[in-house]
Amino acid sequence: MSGERHPKQWARTFLWQVRRELWEHRALWVAPLAVAAFAALVHLGTTLTATDAGRTAALADPARAGEFMTHYSAMIGATVVTGLLVGVLYSLDALQGERRDRSILFWKSLPVSDGMTVLSKAIVPLVVVPLIVFPIVVVASLLMLGLQSLIWSLDGYDPGQLWARVNLPFLWLALLYGLPFMALWNAPLYAWMLLMSAWSRRVAFLWAAAPFAAILMIEHLALHHTPSHWMLERRIAGGVLQPWSIDGEGVVWIERLSDLDPMRIYSLPGLWIGVLIAAGLLYAAIRIRRSRTPN
Repeated sequence: MSGERHPKQWARTFLWQVRRELWEHRALWVAPLAVAAFAALVHLGTTLTATDAGRTAALADPARAGEFMTHYSAMIGATVVTGLLVGVLYSLDALQGERRDRSILFWKSLPVSDGMTVLSKAIVPLVVVPLIVFPIVVVASLLMLGLQSLIWSLDGYDPGQLWARVNLPFLWLALLYGLPFMALWNAPLYAWMLLMSAWSRRVAFLWAAAPFAAILMIEHLALHHTPSHWMLERRIAGGVLQPWSIDGEGVVWIERLSDLDPMRIYSLPGLWIGVLIAAGLLYAAIRIRRSRTPN
């Protein structure tokens, strides 16, 4: 029985650690919610100001069917990118903040290992933020469609024509398909930020960016071009381009279920190499936290 209680106790403690992060960093859910609400408000304003002539022309032209999905896709994209930015900023402050406010003394006095502490903070951008983003997107898109349908009805248009052109289930499925990939793809970024948060005493962002800035400058001065710039750009943009474009280059975006190809994106060597690098960076962050004292 004792062998069974130990994993349960570890899981319970780990869950409380994650809950603590959500309580202390409300921007993790407030920021994506605010962006989605703003996008819905912009969509409402566009719907209210749409002219009958423009609406009729869009309905009559099959080639313009994709225009009805534009605002929904934009809302989803803005909310997802906000989740990414929030995850990065959170990771930069997660371990430095507890030293700055000296709460690290309290947390180290508890029977919680440095490994559990760092892993509970790493799981926030990797798992918790995507789990926050998805329901926000679903509710916001339903609200947008509901308000748009109401306005169409009041203007004398059949909402069924709108529903035939706005495929929300496909957007949700595409989001579920891509969010885990995006989290894994960006795992090295989050882990690097956590490592810098554990190591630096102040201005973690500058320390996190400094090595890359130095490499780019040296390459530019010595080689007059910066291949690392292309690699860095591909790494950052790949989380969006790979799952939601046909060829991973962002030239043709997915538009139907047949475009979804999990075997392609989840078999990319760069994805799993990045995961291994992230694991190494998190291990280093755990080791550094063990010796860190308040700033």
